[in-house]
Amino acid sequence: MDIPALSVMLSQSKVQQQASLSVMQMAIGVAADQGQALTEQINESTKSVELAAQPHLGANVDISV
Repeated sequence: MDIPALSVMLSQSKVQQQASLSVMQMAIGVAADQGQALTEQINESTKSVELAAQPHLGANVDISV
């Protein structure tokens, strides 16, 4: 195998690795965003379930002086 062909092959391999790494980083970013959105959704639903279970709590405050 001659040197120019080897150089082209190694260059193509490097480009493929860089593209693969970029796609993986994008996938990790999307997964992190989805995880954060899911966490926020769970926190919001927990609050609404607590209020639905005992809606009278926290609505009125009795103070006597």
